Amino acid sequence: MLTWTVKQPADGIVVAPDERLPWPQTVALGIQHVVAMFGATVLGPLLMGFDPNIAVLMSGVGTLIFFVAVGGKVPSYLGSSFAFISVVVAATGYAGQGANANIAVALGGIVICGALYALIGFAVMATGSGWVERLMPPVVTGAVVAVIGLNLAAIPVKNMAPTPFDAWMQAVTFLSIGLVAVFTRGMTRRLLILVGLILATVVYAVLTNGLGWGKPVSGALIASAAWFGAPNFTAPIFDPKAIILIAPVALILVAENLGHLKAVGAMTGRSMDPYIGRAFVGDGVATMVAGGIGGTGVTTYAENIGVMAATRIYSTALFVVAGLFAILLGFSPKFGALIHTIPLAVMGGVSIVVFGLIAIAGAKIWVDNKVDFTDSRNLIVAAITLVIGTGDFTLKFGDFAMGGIGTATFGAIILNAVLSYGRK
Repeated sequence: MLTWTVKQPADGIVVAPDERLPWPQTVALGIQHVVAMFGATVLGPLLMGFDPNIAVLMSGVGTLIFFVAVGGKVPSYLGSSFAFISVVVAATGYAGQGANANIAVALGGIVICGALYALIGFAVMATGSGWVERLMPPVVTGAVVAVIGLNLAAIPVKNMAPTPFDAWMQAVTFLSIGLVAVFTRGMTRRLLILVGLILATVVYAVLTNGLGWGKPVSGALIASAAWFGAPNFTAPIFDPKAIILIAPVALILVAENLGHLKAVGAMTGRSMDPYIGRAFVGDGVATMVAGGIGGTGVTTYAENIGVMAATRIYSTALFVVAGLFAILLGFSPKFGALIHTIPLAVMGGVSIVVFGLIAIAGAKIWVDNKVDFTDSRNLIVAAITLVIGTGDFTLKFGDFAMGGIGTATFGAIILNAVLSYGRK
């Protein structure tokens, strides 16, 4: 049974993964992690037409599955993966607003994606992680992560601002988030998405409910919702076309998780390499479980790293608390009603910021790993990947079409392998 060494709180104290503060402080810090992950965990399912309650519930369940898989050694929170958005939208024909009528088809693809991801994890456990790092060096992973954000850019710009007023409200939203990011400190800055969203919603309510400039905010859904109740679970349908479209996202999740573990290792001063295979398995199983009942695929969250960097508390005990608290939120219909009350234009502004941050995260992988762009191979791999992914370059194989993120992912891997031929 895993136990943590208890440390007493003090200014500047560093708490290692196998240590913890007394339980009252640990519980408070665990809840803080859920709040910090809240924006992206909820935004992801909304952009795919999934039930946010199930997404939050499965982020908690997934976090606990991951914790067990790595033996409680890796401090990480699992939340909704944005890598699924474009392929789910393509597989279901989702229009970008309301519930996704074809969610079951997407769920089948997500389950198979999780299974493929877990198989990669078992292969890494058996053979080591060297082949994964050779297959996807930083120039590839950086380009693929950047493409996820760039490929999705048209969703908020084209689909989430039906009127000129809504477009202006998108601008107000991303300006609000920018002001929070630059001019605040501490946890307010760490919660920039959530705080900016609240500020923009208040402005929206004043301009619509007060001045009548747009569709007013209604609290009727919140008032009628129960405090506790089961979310709307959905069983998957295994459609071959959707599976072929969604399953390759496993490679993107591998790239995300690999980079995350390297960052956590550097931050904690403890190598996470021995847990790479187990982390892949945990994330894969969590994705299968989520897809099996109506949730989005999950992945390790970069926001998690930001919170740990700010607090210098890396205790894995926090993530047991965070997982349990997320599960509790998932069983609150009133929480789900609150999410659905957020104006579409405000969510569009948040999406612009989030997708932009994903793109920049890809570039940060290049910077952190000192990718040499005077090397023609790196230059060509990155350049072609970015353009085909952003432009949604599509290849058709009979009735099946592989869109931008898929072609960019496989294209980057294959192009890098071909151009690396003969190199040591």
